[in-house]
Amino acid sequence: MVRSGGRAMTRFKLVCERVAETARLMVGVPDYKTYVAHREAMHPGKEIMSYEAFFRERQEARYAVSKGRLRGCC
Repeated sequence: MVRSGGRAMTRFKLVCERVAETARLMVGVPDYKTYVAHREAMHPGKEIMSYEAFFRERQEARYAVSKGRLRGCC
């Protein structure tokens, strides 16, 4: 029984992570893990922003788009 409880907690944690990721995307904040994976794959050796800097940059980019300016990485 302990094992099934452990699996249930693991599944619950996964569901919570997905809900949080979806909520962040709904308000215009991409997932930090996805950003890190992209930087490592597409821009090896370049600096990776801290979570705080990433969040701030994404917020600034979100509002810049609403003002008619587009920014992008690639």
